[in-house]
Amino acid sequence: MRIAVAEIAQETDSFSPMVADRRDFEAYGLFFGDEILERMRGVGPIGGFLEVAAEQPEAVDLRPIVRAWGSAGGTITAETLDFLTGRLVTGLKQSLPLDAVFLSLHGAAASEKDDDVEGHVLQAVREVVGRDIPVVVALDHHANITRRMVESANLLIGHETQPHDPPATGRKAARLLFRMLRGEIGPTVRWRKIPMITPQDQFLTSAGPMKEWFDLARQMERRSGVLDVSPYPMQPWLDVAEGGWSVIAHTENDAELADSLADEMADKAWVLREQFWRSERVAPAEAVRQAEAADRGLIILSDTGDSVYGGAPGDSTCILRAMLDQHITSLAFVPMVDPEALHSAIAAGVGASITVDLGGKLDHVFSQPVRATGRVAAVSKGFTVDLHDRGVCDLRQTALLDVGSIRIALLDHRSFAINHPVLYTHLGLDVADAKMVVVKTASNFQFFSRWRSGLIRVDSPGTTQSDLTAFRWQRIPRPTYPLDAIADWRNSGATEWN
Repeated sequence: MRIAVAEIAQETDSFSPMVADRRDFEAYGLFFGDEILERMRGVGPIGGFLEVAAEQPEAVDLRPIVRAWGSAGGTITAETLDFLTGRLVTGLKQSLPLDAVFLSLHGAAASEKDDDVEGHVLQAVREVVGRDIPVVVALDHHANITRRMVESANLLIGHETQPHDPPATGRKAARLLFRMLRGEIGPTVRWRKIPMITPQDQFLTSAGPMKEWFDLARQMERRSGVLDVSPYPMQPWLDVAEGGWSVIAHTENDAELADSLADEMADKAWVLREQFWRSERVAPAEAVRQAEAADRGLIILSDTGDSVYGGAPGDSTCILRAMLDQHITSLAFVPMVDPEALHSAIAAGVGASITVDLGGKLDHVFSQPVRATGRVAAVSKGFTVDLHDRGVCDLRQTALLDVGSIRIALLDHRSFAINHPVLYTHLGLDVADAKMVVVKTASNFQFFSRWRSGLIRVDSPGTTQSDLTAFRWQRIPRPTYPLDAIADWRNSGATEWN
């Protein structure tokens, strides 16, 4: 079995002031050819696929082409999309003849050239391999499913949990792919588009309405003839022409069953739609007061409006400003993407006192710089760390600025490690000493779980804020709940493409 393997994944925040170019993918991991096999074992959907491929009784001839992961950020430049698609197409042509294609995509990527990046990529793949070769895709469950994606792929398999388990998604997709290649299954796909968007507050699948919805999908998969049911609660900052929630049902050659599953899942999401808007967010000043008054740490302050994992710049000063205004005395860790302040700290050197304008340099709409005076406590000229299933992360230069009881970790770029303890430990800090830590994510708190005693979701402004009505929506289909009044999703103009 000769199988091409590739990944082109990025999550776009349409409201971000940034653009994503090739450097964004290089920062998170841009690999070609056999380097993919060497670097991606155990990492992401490709890592999961490689595990299953190694278990097959038949010989599997893998043709790794490109691995481009850009995490989350602004709209992808046209040049970058052309480069990545071009490398994929060239690699596919050089790998022919093929028995199958395994792709890891995000599902919520948009570019200056095409706001349906995954549809664009899949269409290009089909033009090379034709219609008869199985194309199986592992997706983030915050994907935005489009007509081109469904028409171009045999299977679109989404994550089952938030926080995500990308290798597990790769394993699930791979097992179905190998069953197809052995002729054991012939998948039938049906899907529904649900005209709704919701904030990130209820995105965790461990509780609440999202758990109820995802549990239903798992229950359906235990029914005879069901191969996979993938719900897709689209990430809420994607303003694109086919935006909105979706569900895909894969069955064993049973269109009627797939239709009923897709309808049932869509109906369930619609019934729960108001519950997805429930919020436990706390105003920034009150969140800091609660963390300061807590009996013990570690209190996680989730900076929901500046979620780097959702595409935000990572330089919001909202929570930091509240800490400074309140003159907190508890030890607090705060990350900040600010190349200018970082370079000032490095130039001054360890032990020096500097006054700098922190943050608010990338996002000028929701955040402004905060002037602070502090001591440069540590400088790192470069640090690379293996974050296991998240891959190798290059933090590059960083510095630690002590401002009273606040320890500010300065970065020169958005890194996955911005929400990881290693950001602080590599600068000489002990997480166990801190009373509170700001994480620039709304849901990926698991890295601090061993110290966590509390969590506060901060209602912070920013390009990933939960108040979706604050954004100027230009491309999303209308009507869309709750931007518009809709009584029934089936009669709203939402598409029920088969």
